[in-house]
Amino acid sequence: MGIEDNNMRNGRGLSDQWADSMVVRPRTTERSITVHKKLVLGFAISILTLIVVTAIAVLLSVRFEECAGESSSRGGNGSNAKFNGSRDGNGNHKDEEAQPWRHLRLPTSLRPRHYDLRLSVNMDNFTFSGEVNIEFECVNSTKFIVLHMDRLEVEKVAVYSDNKKPGVMRIHRQFHYPGNQVYVIALHRELKPMRTYKVNITFDAEIESELLGFFRSSYMLQGERRYMAVTQFSPTHARKAFPCFDEPIYKATFRVSLRHDASYLSLSNMPVEASISDDDGWVTNHFSRTPRMSTYYLAWAVCNFTYREVTTESGVVIRLYARPNAIQSGAGDYALHITKRLLQFYEDYFKVKYSLPKLDLLAVPKHPYAAMENWGLSVFVEQKILLDPEVSSFSYQMELTMVVVHEICHQWFGDLVTPVWWEDVWLKEGFAHFFEYVGTDFLFPKWNMEKQRFLTDVLHEVMMLDGLASSHPISQEVYDATDIDRVFDWIAYKKVGYWYDYLMTHMYSNAGRDDLWNKLTEAMQKEGKDINIKEVMDCWTLQMGYPVVTISKNYSLDHSVTITQEHFVYDRDAKIRDPDLFNRSLQWQIPLTLAVGNSTYKSSEVILWISNKTETHKVGRMDEDMWLLGNINQTGYFRVNYDLHNWRLLIGQLMTNPEIISVGNRAGLIDDVFNLARAGYLPQNVPLQIICYLPQEREFLPWHAASRSLYQLDKLLDRTEDYSLFSDYVLKQVASKYHKIGWPLALTEGSIIQASYQTEELQREVIMLACSFGNKHCHRQAVSLISDWISSNKNRIPPNVRDIVYCTGVSLMDEDVWEFIWMKFHSTTAISEKKVLLEALTCSDNGFLLNRLLNLSLSSDLVPDQDVIDVIIHVGRNPHGRHLAWRYFREKWDILNSRYGEALFMNSKLISGVTEFLNTETELNELKEFIQISGGGAGPALARAVEIVEANVRWHSLYERQIFQWLRKSPNG
Repeated sequence: MGIEDNNMRNGRGLSDQWADSMVVRPRTTERSITVHKKLVLGFAISILTLIVVTAIAVLLSVRFEECAGESSSRGGNGSNAKFNGSRDGNGNHKDEEAQPWRHLRLPTSLRPRHYDLRLSVNMDNFTFSGEVNIEFECVNSTKFIVLHMDRLEVEKVAVYSDNKKPGVMRIHRQFHYPGNQVYVIALHRELKPMRTYKVNITFDAEIESELLGFFRSSYMLQGERRYMAVTQFSPTHARKAFPCFDEPIYKATFRVSLRHDASYLSLSNMPVEASISDDDGWVTNHFSRTPRMSTYYLAWAVCNFTYREVTTESGVVIRLYARPNAIQSGAGDYALHITKRLLQFYEDYFKVKYSLPKLDLLAVPKHPYAAMENWGLSVFVEQKILLDPEVSSFSYQMELTMVVVHEICHQWFGDLVTPVWWEDVWLKEGFAHFFEYVGTDFLFPKWNMEKQRFLTDVLHEVMMLDGLASSHPISQEVYDATDIDRVFDWIAYKKVGYWYDYLMTHMYSNAGRDDLWNKLTEAMQKEGKDINIKEVMDCWTLQMGYPVVTISKNYSLDHSVTITQEHFVYDRDAKIRDPDLFNRSLQWQIPLTLAVGNSTYKSSEVILWISNKTETHKVGRMDEDMWLLGNINQTGYFRVNYDLHNWRLLIGQLMTNPEIISVGNRAGLIDDVFNLARAGYLPQNVPLQIICYLPQEREFLPWHAASRSLYQLDKLLDRTEDYSLFSDYVLKQVASKYHKIGWPLALTEGSIIQASYQTEELQREVIMLACSFGNKHCHRQAVSLISDWISSNKNRIPPNVRDIVYCTGVSLMDEDVWEFIWMKFHSTTAISEKKVLLEALTCSDNGFLLNRLLNLSLSSDLVPDQDVIDVIIHVGRNPHGRHLAWRYFREKWDILNSRYGEALFMNSKLISGVTEFLNTETELNELKEFIQISGGGAGPALARAVEIVEANVRWHSLYERQIFQWLRKSPNG
């Protein structure tokens, strides 16, 4: 696949002044960041966990064969073959030459060096015209120039020789092949290797309303609707804006010019080099030449926003552009401030200077994703970058912070060093997800993000997805970058030098997963450890899912334990139904940390390497009343099960003195026990018994793990006849902590009362559980706060619990309250408040109001496009609205799929959100019938939905009766 050599890597692409200014900072003491041993260990442990998140996201949402398939159906006569991500690896040039446009990857005969792109943008009729001049090098002789192109009308094409005999080359024929979204130029004579050529194409297109390519968006300002236009090219949509080599490996430099009405301003990756005003009231902005980069990181925007700016110590100008009223209110100041700090942090951490002279942050009203890390012009949906401190909750601030941290990290991992192909997308997304926690920990150490929230918000969540039978290994041939599992918990990094080596080796270029393993191996060798990282990682990256490790005490005099490993799946019957997939000998090299303890003592941990299906180990003295604890601090990517006697000992320890066991392990025990029970590895009463200790729990993290697990169980039980047995049991465990911790104080005029982070988060978690499961005091408090707001027209509700109060009030109070919230949703200008108010409207138990909201969301401009999906999902989460959302989803599927189908993350989110709560045989049959009738256009997401709903139905048939029988007998019920 590799078509770039060292000459190309360090040659022409770096001749630009900005590329030449790339500086590597010396490793001086004052410039370096001291990394605590525990943080380093956490880094080593956690890096691949975050990679899993992205890999799974890519699997679930970026199926490139769907892009090709949908485009093909749009074009009519194209091929419907699946998108084969692996190149004809050996460069079979003869096969490529036959009909290269039929291959699902571009032929390797040509590689671009530079694009001159000139666009004229008409915001009155939402059209644009363009001219692109592409300089390219011929690698292998060919008569064909094959470029990506989609939805563009070509006006004129010319090909020029750029060698000793310059001139126009004769074109034999040219045509669009929509099946693979390519435009083919067939020449009379061959292009010769080692020579450069230019192709000039003029074209016209529309500025689309859907959220991909070059699309338009609108917003209201002083009662007037305003329009702007922006690009979203990742992963395969640059071809919608100009003909190009639209694959990550084809890096080139770009020079962009934008012509538009002078009442607008324009932005691109680089600063404006020259601006020329025309007599007709239009202006042309010429932007500086970019460094070498992939097409999907090119970006531009045309808008009439305003901005605020700051400048870093190293001279990088950072501007945040947004609607004028948002800038005036200071809603962008927080993001601007932390971005300045983050650029300095990453420069010091990676020892590589930020490569461009400026970084623009653009807040747009609608976008298919939370944000996009275009080099020098990062685009954010408004909800993920604008913050009003007087009305925004801490959770909103934290989420916004992590999105910004993630996108700024991509300026190095992704923009500077780019994956060779989408199968290695985790090389950029995994690092960026990991640094969400490292970077946020740098900004706000007291939040304890890297050491704690990582466990519940990333590890526990992704293990649920990775436990599905439909999971896949990350390193599949082609495009499916799926589950990557991480076991680097045993590598203690004492320095961050290998980031420097990795970035320096591959800057302005592309990298694959083996490049990373090689750098890690080199780092180990420098530490005197002869470890081949690739060999260790292959058993994790080339196998699907992850193991469950079962530790059983042998109650004999030799103090031994038996340890087994097997592939963890929620649907254990899948191993019987699909023996070819599951009956292979899946084994992992597992670094298992282990400790023993009792009511007053816990031993230091030991590490055991588990590489066989079953092993026996001696772990020192173990009395009968001593428990075993595995995976200390949840540093390994696997679940741990025990014999039932050991579970009873652990539960007893939690009941008497929980702090003997670390916070991370308490959260891990809760997550493991609920998921092991759901998959049938444990009786259903064990997780219910373990939460009896919660009244004694003083830390946020175990409460957070418990609430996540309880909500998963709640969605299975909330429409059953005996549901009150379960909800009463949960309230019994929550009540004492709820009354002890209380509510945050109401806001007084002009003041914002903030408790410590840990107190706020724990308080919020307990209040949410109390209100959700029906605590009467919690309900009365919410109703009182809403009533005070309505009567005084002053919102004194603390921001950190507003979503809970709004939702509870709407669910309990009359239609007038719903109308009041609807009115406030339209009148508020605070982005975070709008989101909370809209979600509160979905909490009503009035079917008429829920139907009204569903219909208004899709058929009017009252609800922003990107929020329509959230409305449908949240109505589906409401037990009173579940059937309404499910019916609405099926009835409106054609409209929804046409609007969001190519924005695959959004489509996958919608399908998952609407179906995950279905749990009856009738609903399962409806889902299967819907897939059959609809043609399964979103195949992977719908197939996964079937698996989840089948698991829900199966759980009811196997375990519902068991759980209610235990609840009836339980003294804590």
